[in-house]
Amino acid sequence: MTEDSALYVYALLPDRPGAADGVTGLDGRRLRLVPIEGTALAALVHDAAPEPFEGDDDQVRRWVAEQSEAVTTVWERTGTLLPMTFNVLVAADTASGRGAAQRLGDWVRDQRDDVTGQLDALAGRCELRVEVALERGAAGAAGTRAAGTAEDEDEDDGRSPGMRRLLAKQREQREKNTAGQLADTLHAGLRRRLLSVAEDLRDRGPAQRVPGETAVLSAALLVRREDIDAVGAVLSEARAGEPALRIRFLGPWPPYSFTETRPHEPAERAAR
Repeated sequence: MTEDSALYVYALLPDRPGAADGVTGLDGRRLRLVPIEGTALAALVHDAAPEPFEGDDDQVRRWVAEQSEAVTTVWERTGTLLPMTFNVLVAADTASGRGAAQRLGDWVRDQRDDVTGQLDALAGRCELRVEVALERGAAGAAGTRAAGTAEDEDEDDGRSPGMRRLLAKQREQREKNTAGQLADTLHAGLRRRLLSVAEDLRDRGPAQRVPGETAVLSAALLVRREDIDAVGAVLSEARAGEPALRIRFLGPWPPYSFTETRPHEPAERAAR
């Protein structure tokens, strides 16, 4: 196949002329909208070779960040889109004479009702990421005080280094156990309160694991834009009720975690 005989697809969205004006993607490539004939939809793309983008970890992270920035820019202009994952390519089929745009259009037309329904359902919505953890030292200290078992640090004086290490390990294990019990207690209530202001919640693994912290909840939330502050209020209330909580609140982003339909199969076949 010739160079630039494929389309790299960033998102599906309502056909809004001008939505991609001035937007660049991977390695500064200029993006454009490809209207899907017979529908009110379009694909956000750049022209590409039919081979996937491959590189070292740093390069791939840079490409993913560039893709995310481009998708977010267009999403902010249109209010709704279905973002694709990294390396979604649709190539021309030389055997049948079908170009990349025709192959992409055929797939979107086949899925038109599903794609349109999702775009309507996600209009005005955004994704927030919430990560809540307990600082074990603070939670453990509160637990031992409540149980009346707090130890005087000065008791270590005069003890052998081996005994001090043993006592330190015992304290660490007590803090871990106390934080784990408290995290279990807090999880259900926090999840329930977040769902009172969010339309959906998807559990996720934490983006980062911090030494000395015990995870309480890590989730993606689907939220109406006007309810973002309400999510913040729930988290602030939780922090006020338990000072040992450490909260990371990220977004708003396009609803990556809540996009069900992506043209994976046609794109994977086209990229081979």
